[in-house]
Amino acid sequence: MADILKKMVAAGQIGKRVAMVNVAAAFGIELANAARPIFKKAGLEIVYDKSYPLGTQDLSPIVKGAKAAKPDAFVAWSYPPDTFGLTAQAKIQGLNTKAFYTAVATAFPAFGGKFGKSADGILGAGGVNPDTPEMQAYFAAHKRVNGKPADFWASAMVYATYQVLEQAIEGVGSTDRKAVTAYIKANTFKTVIGPIRFKNQNNEKFWTVGQWQGGKFYGVSSTGRPGAKPVQVKKDW
Repeated sequence: MADILKKMVAAGQIGKRVAMVNVAAAFGIELANAARPIFKKAGLEIVYDKSYPLGTQDLSPIVKGAKAAKPDAFVAWSYPPDTFGLTAQAKIQGLNTKAFYTAVATAFPAFGGKFGKSADGILGAGGVNPDTPEMQAYFAAHKRVNGKPADFWASAMVYATYQVLEQAIEGVGSTDRKAVTAYIKANTFKTVIGPIRFKNQNNEKFWTVGQWQGGKFYGVSSTGRPGAKPVQVKKDW
């Protein structure tokens, strides 16, 4: 996220003032702790830094404090309930920033459904390239089987792991665990999210940040996935 904000500052799209909040659970605490030095190194100024307890129902004081700090960007290391709550409060209170980021659940269809056109320009965790033939086929199949749209992040990634396993079993010709494992280690696999090849037991190419643009949640930053959409400046609510 720091790289995106740094580029937006360099392009003159936003200023350097960042309001950062986090849920007081391991997820939010660890990300906030990691972000502080990274943001500083990127030349960003954290003008508001606040955590809130897990399960907080009223997030209006958090957003009120962030707005009072007059930030150029708002970053929330949030879980699903607060991702929705913080966004709703930002809209109610008129917290208008050119970059607005919430973490887990921003990629959910329910998020886009709840906020509609207001979701456009909102950044969040994850993302995909929804316009590839593979992803379009996956979305159609997901809707056909489940009766509901897929999210724009985790579900495709999980499905891709099943594709890897399927191709490995077919490549080996059996379900022998050692042989399948060796095959996975040595090969590249075609999946809905693009080619996957493991290095040191990790998939090192994945989407890190996405953004709602025109009703879809596009990947705008990754560790090596092609097809990133240019980041858009968020308009006022």
